[in-house]
Amino acid sequence: MTNSGTITRARLAAAHVLVVGDVMLDRYWFGDVNRISPEAPVPVVHVKRNEERLGGAANVALNAAALGAKADLLCVIGQDEPGDRIADMLAASDVASHIHRDEELSTTIKLRIVSRQQQLLRIDFENQPTHEVLLGVLDRYRKLLPAHNVVLLSDYAKGGLTHVQPMIETARAAGVPVLVDPKGSEYARYRGATVLTPNRAELQQVVGRWHSESDLVARAQRLRDDLALDALLLTRSEEGMTLFTADGVLNEPAQAREVYDVSGAGDTVIATLAAMVGAGVPLADAVRHANRAGSIVVGKLGTATVDYAELFPGN
Repeated sequence: MTNSGTITRARLAAAHVLVVGDVMLDRYWFGDVNRISPEAPVPVVHVKRNEERLGGAANVALNAAALGAKADLLCVIGQDEPGDRIADMLAASDVASHIHRDEELSTTIKLRIVSRQQQLLRIDFENQPTHEVLLGVLDRYRKLLPAHNVVLLSDYAKGGLTHVQPMIETARAAGVPVLVDPKGSEYARYRGATVLTPNRAELQQVVGRWHSESDLVARAQRLRDDLALDALLLTRSEEGMTLFTADGVLNEPAQAREVYDVSGAGDTVIATLAAMVGAGVPLADAVRHANRAGSIVVGKLGTATVDYAELFPGN
């Protein structure tokens, strides 16, 4: 299937997405601020309620599943209470999870303190998984790959994608497209991927600050060539998205929307892109749908998903 056509639920169900990457538990403490602490010039938050959500690669997989794609998640978490919560939440979701537990790993937690829909503070708890566990993940990846028609690598620089290069090579050798949400400045590790999806800050970290649109095009296309990528998709917040391919440049303008919270928006964008690619939608059309999904999710608080009915109202 290579044409755009109508994106039906049945068509999206044909997308089998294998998500691999760093998983975390997003915890939210919601409360009111009515005074400043007498101990230090900081607000005192009276916590009224709390929520837990799946974050990182788990949120990516949830987004793919919310659109109707079949999503599998391969990840490493700790043998601890947050890891148990992640395992339980995944078991209750539409995502098929393949979890490796590491006794020496503290499951990543992002704790956000929120008052009146505004984040006041974020506290992170994390460390790196062991080498032996990561080798087991690579072996499991090779066994899972034949059942999928698109791979999505979600890198949060927490160590879960230490073996990202052999994962890319294995998938491409099997004819399976690989989409990567990158992190850090060592982009050589993503060589050979089908699509790389950095945001502005991430791309500037690698190619330097551009001084004009033509300068950006030159730098982005040079990077795409150097890394042997089929495409590079730059997400540009209020400026929309720009897709760089060997055929040229495609600009997809942002869709006006009230922005509530941008956390997790990149997860929604690449998950939508992967679901569309897995459903046989041409890349340019997949980018358009991903752009719209991103504009919807920023209107929601915290890590969230966009479902089929929201993306395709009336279908």
